[in-house]
Amino acid sequence: MRTRATTAALAALLLAALTACSTTDDGKRPTHPTPTKSASRAPSATADPARADLEKTVRAYTAAYFKPDVTTAYNLISARCKEQITKPGLGLLIDRAHQLSGDRAVKRFRINKFSGDMARVSYGVGLPRYDQHDQPWTREGGHWRYDAC
Repeated sequence: MRTRATTAALAALLLAALTACSTTDDGKRPTHPTPTKSASRAPSATADPARADLEKTVRAYTAAYFKPDVTTAYNLISARCKEQITKPGLGLLIDRAHQLSGDRAVKRFRINKFSGDMARVSYGVGLPRYDQHDQPWTREGGHWRYDAC
């Protein structure tokens, strides 16, 4: 009895798999699958101006961090972080990063969470030691600021 149920289930799966490989009207196999709604990708960050601005700011901050450009980097951190780190202190950090790794740019970027004036992003520059995961960013006065202090 159990063997019949298993055999029937396998047959149903095989039939489903075979019918998924459909042909076109002329009897030929399609060159690529037709996307379905469930297979569609999430909208890119650039589809929403606020998300696009966030990505642009993360990229600018990262470029300044590895340049090193302390003035630009410091201008892109939140007021809360400026209470915890001085411009000369940030300068020491980014000078060291530049010495160890040279100029770097964001190679991959993802917005993990986005709600109003708060966001969390993950990104990498090609060196695992500098990969950022779920890093907080905040919008102050209409501009995104690094908030991972």
